[in-house]
Amino acid sequence: MHYRPEIDGLRAIAVVPVIFFHAGFDFIGGGFAGVDVFFVVSGFLITSIIHREIREGRFSIVSFYERRARRLAPALFFVCVVSAIFAVMWMLPQELNDFGKSLYAINLFGSNFVFWNETGYFAPSSELMPLLHTWSLAVEEQFYIVLPLFLLALRRYPVETVLKVLVAGCVLSFGATQILARVDPAANFYLLPSRLWELGVGAMLALAGEDYSRLSKGFREFAAGFGLFAIVASYLLVRESAFYPGWTTVPVVLGTASVLAFGRADTLVGRLLCARPLVAIGLISYSLYLWHQPVLAFARLRAIDEIPPVGYILLLGLCLVLAYLSWRYIELPFRKPARVARGVVFALTLTVGGAAMVAGLSLDGTDGFASRNRELARLIEPSVGLAKECDAVIDLKCATSPKPEMRSGATPTPGISSTASSLRNPTCGWCN
Repeated sequence: MHYRPEIDGLRAIAVVPVIFFHAGFDFIGGGFAGVDVFFVVSGFLITSIIHREIREGRFSIVSFYERRARRLAPALFFVCVVSAIFAVMWMLPQELNDFGKSLYAINLFGSNFVFWNETGYFAPSSELMPLLHTWSLAVEEQFYIVLPLFLLALRRYPVETVLKVLVAGCVLSFGATQILARVDPAANFYLLPSRLWELGVGAMLALAGEDYSRLSKGFREFAAGFGLFAIVASYLLVRESAFYPGWTTVPVVLGTASVLAFGRADTLVGRLLCARPLVAIGLISYSLYLWHQPVLAFARLRAIDEIPPVGYILLLGLCLVLAYLSWRYIELPFRKPARVARGVVFALTLTVGGAAMVAGLSLDGTDGFASRNRELARLIEPSVGLAKECDAVIDLKCATSPKPEMRSGATPTPGISSTASSLRNPTCGWCN
């Protein structure tokens, strides 16, 4: 697949709103939808590569995962190592314990399961979790396991048949969002079954393989412009909800697909996305996404008072610097087989990943090194009788009258919060 600079521009349009949302800028309250843009783009690009290689008879599972390891692992591991250092220095025992769980889960492609079990994405406590954003990487990694096997299993069938199966899977996945939103909103947000349709839309676009340049210029301009409008409108209008993803996710998903299909460099939208500043941000978007959450979370952990807007602006500047450095000196070298051989890539991935898992298990097994301070050790005592759903509801007055759905036991009793983050922001002693 030839390089399309407008896709890097689209990556910039995706990552910047996510970062602004996590930094707490209210003007872009739906910035979290940038992750949905990433899902569609990822489904499109990965399917395009696999489908072309299968059609040409040169697809290799080993080569596919080598490319994924080169692309994702080095920068991710480096961010995890740096985060672990600051976590040990600055985190309270229960926070460090939770950090350890996420650290080893990342290396099992399962951090989304950890966060599903611990907290809602929109809960206040999530602001203090340095690796929270890796849930989306876990969803993509799980998709990377399923997709090659799916395409290989159906390689002897016509593309039209594969598309029909994929459409059916996307319909089922979207249906899962309507059920899970009512049964378990956190599962709806974090898990692959309710996210598969977003990646699947990108995959369908890739498999369709249409040459949209044959369509009239006016139609392509309109379709690309409407797609970009749908994306931006989602950032400005969509708000956090138990029903996300769901119907409110459809505009940003279809808008992204429309831009991918019609927003080529010969259109106004394509030229906009090819602007050098956007392409530059798009090129470092992966590292920028990796760095932003740890930088913001550790700053909040360390701050005594609320961080002012100018403080967040400086932190985002720091994220840009770190992103460029890790892209330039970590991402790029590992992508080149001439500089780093396949065996070295796999060996480093297994070694560093294994070490991270051991470190994470150690933090989890020692309750975040709670024994180093007896006074802090008591902070890990859990509250009794409240379910994790309580953490996902912002306005719940659970200190006096918890709702029935927030109870995991018959008689909830107030006690020390199960997450030490409540000490930093003591709004509710029961449901954190």
